[in-house]
Amino acid sequence: MVSIKGGRGRPAASAVSALTAGLALGAFALAGTADGATAAEAFANGRTRATVVLEHGAFADGSSWNGVVAALRADGYPVVAAANPLRGPASDAAALRTVLDHVKGPKILAGHSYGGNVISQAATDDPEVKALVYVAAFLPAPGESALELTNRYPGSTLPDALDPVDYRQADGSTATDLYIRQDTFRHQFAADVPAGQAAQMAAGQRPVAQAALTEKATSAAWLTKPSWAVVTTRDLNIPAAAQRFMAERAHAETTEVAASHSVAVSHPRLVADVIERAARATAH
Repeated sequence: MVSIKGGRGRPAASAVSALTAGLALGAFALAGTADGATAAEAFANGRTRATVVLEHGAFADGSSWNGVVAALRADGYPVVAAANPLRGPASDAAALRTVLDHVKGPKILAGHSYGGNVISQAATDDPEVKALVYVAAFLPAPGESALELTNRYPGSTLPDALDPVDYRQADGSTATDLYIRQDTFRHQFAADVPAGQAAQMAAGQRPVAQAALTEKATSAAWLTKPSWAVVTTRDLNIPAAAQRFMAERAHAETTEVAASHSVAVSHPRLVADVIERAARATAH
């Protein structure tokens, strides 16, 4: 089941049933609109449709958005699936801003998991970003980190599933990358994804720098931009209570769904619908 709650003074929508159903090239990949149309051809009621920019999170890559990209394209939205370096919120936000600067016109920015940290900083003071969509994601306030927000509420089993890998940096210092162990990946990260697909996700996961999870946010675009949130109630990475706290604090219009952390993979149509609601509500 899915429940939808209003935010920022918007009335709550009625409950609906869950619907279940671009790779990065250099810094980004562009996906055209439906039937091969270009972004310039994507008009609705005389208005150019916003480009949807998607930012993946830790232990994933741009392919985690494939189902969402397909749904958005079918509905005529131009899409960009950005490559997240997963090194730290500040440097990752700088990388995402190069993508935002390249894509002209209005944009809807969506982030999954740790990608929420990144979009919150990248969209700050960008007037072309019209709305933010947080998908099982962090919405940190300035001075907060992903680890701090996760630990604020019980329920995350991620620490026991991690596989840390130390490596030597160019300056000679040692740093740590974090993976999810492949034998626990599906249970921890993608319990509602078919086993074969989850195994492929586990094999292709990208590590996040351990330091990225303790780096504090320096800005929060949700303080000034309308926001939407998808809260996953069966999430073992970010407890649902933590997601609710952050979404309510941001006055985000919130959709709750009984899904794992990999909701964009298991429920791509639902995620696309939330993004499209944000696009319609902020179209000018």
